[in-house]
Amino acid sequence: MVAIQVCLPESLHKRLRELAERDDVSINQFIATAVAEKMSALLTAEYLGKRTRRGQRRKFDWVLKKVRPAEPQRLDRLR
Repeated sequence: MVAIQVCLPESLHKRLRELAERDDVSINQFIATAVAEKMSALLTAEYLGKRTRRGQRRKFDWVLKKVRPAEPQRLDRLR
């Protein structure tokens, strides 16, 4: 485990404390989880960007032609 020191404005620290208490975790655990979530989002975006660059329009069109026409489900319809 590594310790870091972070300076926060009082208002942010107050809200952080309130949210951690509401979540029934320590401030340290709340921050560690928030950092992990942010890292996951950034790494996922990076991964998807790499996958996108590997894609080929010809293969996409070929796969798309296999999809049978169907009405969208009720919740997927545009209003």
